[in-house]
Amino acid sequence: MKPKKLNQVTDFDIKLLKIFKTVCDCHSFSSAESLLGISRSAISLHMSDLENRLGIRLCQRGRAGFALTDEGREILEYIEVLNASIEDFRAKINQMHNQLKGEFNIGIINNLVTMPSAYITNTLALLAEENPEVVINISMSTLSDIECRVMDSRLHVGAIPLVTPLSGLDYFDLYSEKSLLYCGKNHPLYQHLGNLHTADLKNWQAVLPNYAITAEASKLHQLLDCSATATDREGIAFLILTGKFLGFLPDHYARKWVEDGFMQPILQDVMHYSTPICLITHKGKNYNMILKTFMDILKTRIMPLT
Repeated sequence: MKPKKLNQVTDFDIKLLKIFKTVCDCHSFSSAESLLGISRSAISLHMSDLENRLGIRLCQRGRAGFALTDEGREILEYIEVLNASIEDFRAKINQMHNQLKGEFNIGIINNLVTMPSAYITNTLALLAEENPEVVINISMSTLSDIECRVMDSRLHVGAIPLVTPLSGLDYFDLYSEKSLLYCGKNHPLYQHLGNLHTADLKNWQAVLPNYAITAEASKLHQLLDCSATATDREGIAFLILTGKFLGFLPDHYARKWVEDGFMQPILQDVMHYSTPICLITHKGKNYNMILKTFMDILKTRIMPLT
């Protein structure tokens, strides 16, 4: 046959090589029929295609029976090497799934650690336990900063309140966070809540969050005399604890102060709102293996409860 250069190996070439190896293992076209599930004539056509692709005569077939040429025996050895390489590749990919390495960067809005459903904490615990070579980097930051850093790939994932969805991000629901209006133990209202009405709230100074909040939260803050601001929930807690200001806090975050008698909720039947807390990832970017593993673990913990 006329020698020819093989420029690239295609999936079809690999299929033909597998058929050739099966024929060699069976020592005939007829014996290979049942294993391959194709007729002898189809096998013969495939062998001709392979020989034409390689520019090499691989075997003699005819009334004298099936016999490999010297070149055919050499090609068979190469097929063994190719199959071993494919198997080694498969094993290494599976090993990557089982033994992840690298950094995992996650941004989290402040004060989520007290959520009763510790999805993030428990998922990170399992990720670290099963993948000791993964380096977890957590940064606590603001909503807008986390969004920007996920968008430019400085963070793999972020946990934020859902206020205004961005087109470049994918969102995965985590929690629904309930916030109540609180006063501190030194506030005049602390001991006199019995006859309080929403219209009375304008008589007392309150704290306005200096960060993005939902429309529902904004509407409730309009019922207050917001004369102070805070850049985060911890700042709001500081001002409530002075006894001079009212302010909204997530109930899970305020619980410790309530239990210790330093705060109590006000008009909680009407002065409350819920905020979805979501995980965000960059839309359109393929997950790396660490992020995929993190999300898979997280989903198995959340889905049975939804």
